Amino acid sequence: MLRTLSHRDFALLWGAGLVSVAGGFALIVALLLHAYALTGSAVAAGGVFAAGVLPRVLLGSVAGVFVDRWDRKRTMVAADLLRALVLLPLLAVDSADRLWVLFLSQAATGTLGLFFGPAETALLPKLVGEERLVEANALNALNNNLGRLVGPVIGGVLYARVGLAGAALADAAAFLLSSALVALIRANGRPDRTGLTATRSTAWWRVVGEWTDGIRLVRGERALRTIFVAFGLGMVGEGAFEVGFTPLVLDTLEGGAAGVGALLSAQAIGGLAAGAAVAAVAARVPGRLLFGGGLVGCGLTDLGLANAANLAPAGAVAVGVACGFMALAGVPFVAMQAASTGLLQQATSDAFRGRVFGALATVDGVAVLAGIAVGGAAVDAVGAVPVLSLGAALWIVGGVVALVALPRRGRGPAPSANGSGAGAPEPKRPAVRQEE
Repeated sequence: MLRTLSHRDFALLWGAGLVSVAGGFALIVALLLHAYALTGSAVAAGGVFAAGVLPRVLLGSVAGVFVDRWDRKRTMVAADLLRALVLLPLLAVDSADRLWVLFLSQAATGTLGLFFGPAETALLPKLVGEERLVEANALNALNNNLGRLVGPVIGGVLYARVGLAGAALADAAAFLLSSALVALIRANGRPDRTGLTATRSTAWWRVVGEWTDGIRLVRGERALRTIFVAFGLGMVGEGAFEVGFTPLVLDTLEGGAAGVGALLSAQAIGGLAAGAAVAAVAARVPGRLLFGGGLVGCGLTDLGLANAANLAPAGAVAVGVACGFMALAGVPFVAMQAASTGLLQQATSDAFRGRVFGALATVDGVAVLAGIAVGGAAVDAVGAVPVLSLGAALWIVGGVVALVALPRRGRGPAPSANGSGAGAPEPKRPAVRQEE
């Protein structure tokens, strides 16, 4: 694990991700607090989340086309610089009638993130090599959980001390630092487009054609198709979890605001420990088992969390039991993320990785929104426990799909959509896990 992190280019990418994730979580807390302070409406606060998710649904797979056409390092640097720029209008959001600026800025930041994320994931195999993909992705999961742990605290303190303007400027500075770190990476960031031929006459039709080539690749490759289906099922369960989490803690567990904070902290701490643990064993466990087992484990821990009040008396004891399940969830969640990303990286040629991960962002957004939409109405009708239990079952079903349908041994490179056969290097292990 330390040997991977000591690799200069990967360390720069890892540091950029940490700064960016922490800054993003700090800002989202400040935005939620500001939206509620200006309106007193939970709907306005929910709009902050929706503004960030909708770009994934509408543009995720399209953004991946350009990630596969542009230099990945330059794409990440440009995305960070533009994200810093679009935060500046937040300095003017000082009344409820300017709330639209907040939503627009959040949507713009989310849209630019659609270019940064797939470019980062597509670049990573060039920095560490195929044999260390899962370990590197697990370290990125550690990075994400560390950012999730410290970011909200920083955001709350900044908002209390200097308001939304100060939080926005701090996040802009974080994006600038991230862009500087990425710019220092020495590895070549240009995608390998060897064997790809342009068959469309205009630039517009070439973009459309490359987008459809990416979709066709996902549909046509068994491993890719299976990962998308299994992951999508899990994300529907995650959407149900998000909408039912607060009612569960407040009404069923009777944990109050302190209980919400305790559970979120337990989740982040568990994720930190899990990132280190998964990175340590990444090379010895097949990716198929890590991915499918991770999905099943997420479902089992969510099921325990949903039914914590049936295992212990409501109040502090039930919250403690729930915190235990939240901390345990870090291991299967990080394993699932690391394995899915690594498997996709190995099953996809470099020329198509941006489109594949862009399409995955779209599936993520659609599935989460579906879970939120259905779960919200269901929680009001039947309560949080049955809804969260059903969401947990979807994680488990996704895991079973992955374990049954994914190839048991490593595959060669996925053929390119134009039939050229140019693909990723042959896997060095029977299967490699990856992080999502």
